[in-house]
Formats: sequence, C-alpha cells, structure tokens
Amino acid sequence: MGSTSRPPGRPAHADHGTDRPRTVANVTTTVGMAGLGIMGSGMARNLQRAGFDVVVWNRTRSRAEALAADEMAVADDLPDLAWRSDAVLVCVSDTPDVEQVVLGEEGLVHGLGEDSLVIDCSTISPAATRRAAAALADRGVAFVDAPVSGGSEGAANGTLSVMVGGTAEAVAAADPYLRAIGSSVTHVGPVGAGQTCKLVNQVLVVVTMLGVSEALLLAEAGGLDPLTAIRAVENGAGGSWMLSNRGPQVVARDWRPGFTVDLQQKDLRLVLEAADELGLPVVATSLVSQLYRTLQHDGLGGEGNHALVKALERLSGFTVGGRR
Repeated sequence: MGSTSRPPGRPAHADHGTDRPRTVANVTTTVGMAGLGIMGSGMARNLQRAGFDVVVWNRTRSRAEALAADEMAVADDLPDLAWRSDAVLVCVSDTPDVEQVVLGEEGLVHGLGEDSLVIDCSTISPAATRRAAAALADRGVAFVDAPVSGGSEGAANGTLSVMVGGTAEAVAAADPYLRAIGSSVTHVGPVGAGQTCKLVNQVLVVVTMLGVSEALLLAEAGGLDPLTAIRAVENGAGGSWMLSNRGPQVVARDWRPGFTVDLQQKDLRLVLEAADELGLPVVATSLVSQLYRTLQHDGLGGEGNHALVKALERLSGFTVGGRR
C-alpha cells in the first residue's frame, strides 16, 4: 500500500464508497487513521504493527507524509481515506473537528459505504457523539466512540485504556483495531457512553495531579528530596499513575507533553458542561480549570498537563526540584 492516488474514475467528493462490498461483521485488513497528532501517529504505527494496512490523513499533510516512510499510504482527502478503508479511526482535538472530519462538506461521510465503520478516539461532547452516530446510521454506517487515556506513552506503546460506546455488534467489529492500540478495552454502554466515561477519567486525572502538585510542594518546602518522597509513597495508598509518571517530570522541570494544558482544559470544559447539565457539583475540577487558565494566560498552554504545579508554585514561593 504505497500509492497515494485515488482509484481510477473516483471523483474527489462523490459518495463513492457504496459500490465497494464491505462488512463490519468481519475482521478486515485496511484501516484509515484521520488525525496524526501526539496520539494519532502512535496509534497508526501500532495498527500497522498489528498487521493492518494503514492509510493516513492529516490536516497538515506533512505529518501524514512523514508516515509514508513507514509504508503507510497517504490519502488525498477524507473521502479518499474512507473509500480505501474498511474502518476509519478518528483522533482530533475537539467536537467541531470531529463534526467536520466525519460529516463536513469534505468529510468522511462522502466516501463511506454501507456497513462501513467509524471509530472516534477523540474526546468530545457525548451529545454531539450521539448526533454523529445517528447521522451515520441513516447511511448504514456503524459508529463507535472510543476515547483513550494513557498519554503519548500509551499511544506509542499500544497500552492505552479505551472506553467504548456503541452497539454490541459495532463494538465487536471495532475490537480488533482497538486491541491494536490499547491494553485495556472496555465496552461501557451505548453510543456516547465512551465519551462520558472519558470525562470521568479526566476528573480523576486533573484532581489527582492537583494532589500530586500539592504533595510535591509540601515535600520540597519540608526539606525532603522530592524524588525520594515519590519512591517512598508511590507503592502505598497514595500512589497513582500521575505521581509515578508525571511526578518525576515535575522534579526534572520537564514540561514535554503527554497531554497538553490546552487539550486538558478543553476536556475540562466538556466535564463542566456535562456536570452543569446534570446539576452536579464538581468543585475540585472547577478549581483546576481556573488554575490551568492562569497558565494559558501566561502562554503555557502547549506544556504538559503536569505543569499545573506551576500555578501552585507561584502561590507558595517554592519550586519543586529548585530553590525558593
């Protein structure tokens, strides 16, 4: 699969998928990947390692072409990606991006045939997810929402946690692709339930990182070596993934993102919207969102979400791994 040209006679934006026989009931070999950011590029490589032929697309074409060296095909556009693929995974930033990629005037919908499968690994609004699924169902296209957690490390290593929403049939069809990118794949309910579960995950991520930040500052101010403190507690009741993986980054002043502040803040917006709709208090999550906002105002939105500690450092006068 090295060609980047559309099969002869296939116009760029026609609904040209319907004459290609496909079924989501069987495991097939060609998968499309739309979105090649921090997460999507690692996911594409793991799909290829699992034995699938991979066709890629990205809004910035150079990111897609970088994967051509790995013998992945580069689609001309989204309808072309859909036409070539038995299933398409989508991993883009926000709700409007998914709506444009899947249903837009130049979206996947114009290349999807009946019995095609779309797997959305983005983190977006559960309500928008249900609307997209309904629109595709009218065309005979199955849709699964499968947001992921595990950061850039999980995407690179194929060890993501995947929270899946959809019908039992569609989830079964998506399972081989999801097993290629994740070590934990859980069907949590109907379409939209995956996104709701991802919002649960994000509450745990940011509130835990707030606790990690406060704990590391206490260690620093109390005269402890922060790395030694991490080693002392990480296997006890206070241990967590964020402490073990992001705590040492904080101490090293390493702000490379597994997940950026900007993207984390986008997810928190979705959490706060959902909580507002349900009438739920999310006090700690709201506080973290305000702290992240101060970092964004200072131009730090591209740093890793563990940079949350910087907001507390400014309040305390102490710097983890540094000097007062």
